[in-house]
Amino acid sequence: MELIQLTPHSEVDPSQPLRAPGDILLHAYLIPNALNPAQLARRTGIPAHHIKAFLADTHPITPKIALRLSLAFDTTAFYWLALQARYDLERTKPVIRAYRPLVD
Repeated sequence: MELIQLTPHSEVDPSQPLRAPGDILLHAYLIPNALNPAQLARRTGIPAHHIKAFLADTHPITPKIALRLSLAFDTTAFYWLALQARYDLERTKPVIRAYRPLVD
């Protein structure tokens, strides 16, 4: 197993465009494997309505879902969680920038 060294200042490659995890699931995994949400649901045990919600960007990928996707697509759960975390952080930045730091 490869270990990733995380530090308090770890970042992802900012040159990569921001994409929703559901968009990546659709375009990098479902379409190339000729799978639809119902087929993925049967393969993973994830309810089809949750898969459709990921694809519509209305529900986040949770640790439990990340584990199931990792088994289905030979990835890691960390991969799916990192995609979700990056997406959530980038979408939240404009809201947080309105606040001042606690320390002057």
